[in-house]
Order: sequence, then structure tokens, then C-alpha cells
Amino acid sequence: METAVVLLNFGEPAEPDRETVRDYLTRIFFDNADLEEADSEDAAWERSRELAERRLPSLMEEYEEIGGSPLQEQATAQADALEDALTERGHEVSVYHAMQFMEPLITDLPATLAEDGIDSVIAVPIYPLCGPSTTVAAIDSLEDAIEDREGYDPEFTAITGWHRVPAYNRLRAEGIREFVDEEGVDLDDPDTAFVFSAHGTPKKYLEEGSRYDQYVEEHASAIADMIGIDDYEIGYQNHANRGIEWTEPDTEDVVEGLAGEAERVVVEPMSFMHEQSETLVELDVDLQEDAAEAGLELHRVPVPHDDPRFATLLADTVEPFLSGFEPSYYQLRQCECRSEPGTYCYNAGLPPQ
Repeated sequence: METAVVLLNFGEPAEPDRETVRDYLTRIFFDNADLEEADSEDAAWERSRELAERRLPSLMEEYEEIGGSPLQEQATAQADALEDALTERGHEVSVYHAMQFMEPLITDLPATLAEDGIDSVIAVPIYPLCGPSTTVAAIDSLEDAIEDREGYDPEFTAITGWHRVPAYNRLRAEGIREFVDEEGVDLDDPDTAFVFSAHGTPKKYLEEGSRYDQYVEEHASAIADMIGIDDYEIGYQNHANRGIEWTEPDTEDVVEGLAGEAERVVVEPMSFMHEQSETLVELDVDLQEDAAEAGLELHRVPVPHDDPRFATLLADTVEPFLSGFEPSYYQLRQCECRSEPGTYCYNAGLPPQ
């Protein structure tokens, strides 16, 4: 049996090309068209293009400022590292990566998988915290694309939430400790504040049952305990562009609210496993300016995208499906956020808030 592990990501343009960025935005808005009511698919596409044109100038500025996103390059490196790790363990497996909204697109991948003779697919979204428009949508997109490919019917397995893996928590906590030591920042100093910055999500998804905010809160609590801090704040990086409600509070409001209470703030971008516009612009540029105006030094923790332990973590996670033993041995159980059979996670059985 020829097996493939597919790492799934959001995707971002590697170059600040206007047409590429416009297409990228249009795909994003259309994929989330159900946040608004549209009379038809054509109307949904028209609305998506309208929103893309509105967002295009500011996003172009962001990509021009950072010279394009490094996400693609980092995702490729992660796929290569995982394939090396699995090969060292004696597994003959191919590792691919695909993106929701940027080439290589998830929807184009089944043709490649079929041509390569892949008859077992294991999908692993590289989103630390499981969300409906990221983790679940990425898996749905791949499975739907496979089902749409006539004559191709591989076994399909998906792994969703993995932020509870001990190795992941250790690499995040140790990365924070190493960073503050390098920066000369004392987390025990009462003039030092700590903020976890999570990617925001529309409240509609939470009202429909998503436990994303619960995952954010429990992960922040665990990391805070590991690095030895009692006081911290959680903020969300929201993209309010449809007139709908998003998670609160905004990260910038949290940081600005620290004015007069602290001299410096350490920000941990807890939702990300790649450096991208949300970290390199929203935090390193925009939030840095907000902090300066509030009289605060801002220290942003780097994303550990190239930590060698990450490939080990992913290899451990997919190993039950490659070796043939029960996933529950590694605490992987039927996912509740995505109830389709063959979808596993570490969050199953998590009690509601």
C-alpha cells in the first residue's frame, strides 16, 4: 500500500503580486460565504470579489512590506523534515503539503496523489488549535476533492486537534523561555506583562458549537503554568470585514489597555506554526506601533516553525496509522469537531465550558 501524509495549511502568496493576492483573497471570502446569506453561488462569488477588492490595497501593503510571505517555504521544510523523520523510523511514506487558498491548492492535489499511486491518505492540518474555518475546512476540502476525482478512492484518515501533545507544549514553553532570556526580559518582574495572541474566529462558529475559544484558554493556561507565570492576558487577531462579530478582546485592545500598568509586554503568537503576515505585520509592525504609543516595549516570541521536535511530534502522531496499532494507544480518538469516521484528535471527550 502506497501511503501519503498530507500537511494542510492556510497558504499565503510568496510574492506581492497584485493579481495573485486578489485571487487569494477571493478564494478566502468565497470559502466563508456562509457567514452571510447569498441568493446563489454566483452572488456569493460576486460578493467575494467585492470583499477581495476592498481588502486588496491594505494586504498588498503588508506583503510589499515583508517581501511576500515565507509560509510556503516553511511549509515545504516541515514536509521534508517529517518525511525524513518517518524514513528514519522505517516507514516508506510520501509527504505532501497543500494549501487552502494558495498554490499548491488542496483541490488540485488529488490528481497528483492518483498519478503517484497513493492508495492511503493521512491528512494533518498544521493548525495548533482546531477551528472550523481552518482545521475542519481544510480536511473537508481535501476529502471532497478526492471524492470528486473519478476513479480514485483511497483510504482517508484525518487528524485534527493536536495542541495537547506534551512535546508541542514543551517546544512552545521552552521557546518562550529561550526568547525572554535572549531579550533580557524577566517574566517575574511586575512591570512585565504577558499576552497570548490567538487568531480570531467569527462568534457564529462558537455559537454553532466550535470549542476553539476553549482550546485557546486551556492551551494558554497550560503554557503559563509551564513557564511559571500566574498573570497573563489573551487577545484575538480578528479580521472583521463582513460586519459580523468576532472573538473578543482584540489583541491590540489588550496591549493598549496595559498602558500605565506595565513597562513591557511579551506576546506569544499561540495560533501559528509559520511566520506569516499575521505575525510579521500584524504583530511586528502594527502591534509594535500600538505598544509604542502606549509607552510599552513589545517583545514578540518567534514561531517555532523550524524546531526539530516538531517533525518528531508529527511523526509520533501519524505513526499509529502507519504501523497498524490502535490510535487510542496514543490517546487519539474519534474527533468531535469533525464527526466523520476516520477523523481523530486528542481533544475528544473534552468537557464543555
